Order: sequence, then structure tokens, then C-alpha cells
Amino acid sequence: MFKGFKDFLMRGNVVDLAVAVIIGAAFTTIVTAFTNGLIKPLLSAIGGSDAAQGLGVRILSENPATFLDFGSVINAAINFLIVAAVIYFVIVLPVKTIQERRKRGEEAGPARPTDVELLIEIRDLLRQQNHAGK
Repeated sequence: MFKGFKDFLMRGNVVDLAVAVIIGAAFTTIVTAFTNGLIKPLLSAIGGSDAAQGLGVRILSENPATFLDFGSVINAAINFLIVAAVIYFVIVLPVKTIQERRKRGEEAGPARPTDVELLIEIRDLLRQQNHAGK
């Protein structure tokens, strides 16, 4: 049972899909909380034209909607880097290592049916069709 599950996971598309789902959902929430709770306050302390708005510059001093918020951009970049690093070191690198081992023959690849197993399956299907037709 576990061997079949492992073979399923080692297919390239399944791993790519898992990486995309994890990036999109789970880690983003954790990393956003980290950067909003710790990094963004540090960037806001650096300040700009108005320290309450954080690191940035207001283009027109009389219009608050013209504030360029560099702190949020830096915060988003840090989010991305943390998520990408975690995904690479926790998922991509271990899977790549396993795939390289399989190429070298150190670890068995996905189980493939033998010729005899295929012939038995074909025979059984033909029997089912013959009995269904009678």
C-alpha cells in the first residue's frame, strides 16, 4: 500500500501540484503573519514623510492617496522569499534527491506490471466480455 502511494507521489506532476497548493494556501498565511507582525513594524519605524504611514513618500502632501508605500512592497518581497525558501528546502530538494537516486538505480522506481500480469488482465477482461454477451 505504501509503495503504491510512494510511486504515485514520485510522478512529476503530483509534486508540482502539491508545491503550487502549498505555496498558495498554507505557507502564505503563516509568512504574512510573520512579516506583518515583525517585519512591517520595523519598516514603519524607519518612517518616511509620515512615520505613522511607514516607509514611503507622499507625492502630493495634501492628498493621502498619493502615498507610495515602499514598506508594503518590501514586506511582500520578504513574504515571497520566505515561502520560496521553505518550499525549496522542504519539498523540492528532497524530491529531486529521490529522483536522482532512482536514475542511478539506488532506489527502485515506480512498480510496472510485468508482461504476464498484463496478459492475465487482458484474459480476465475478455472472459468478462464473453460472459456479459451470453
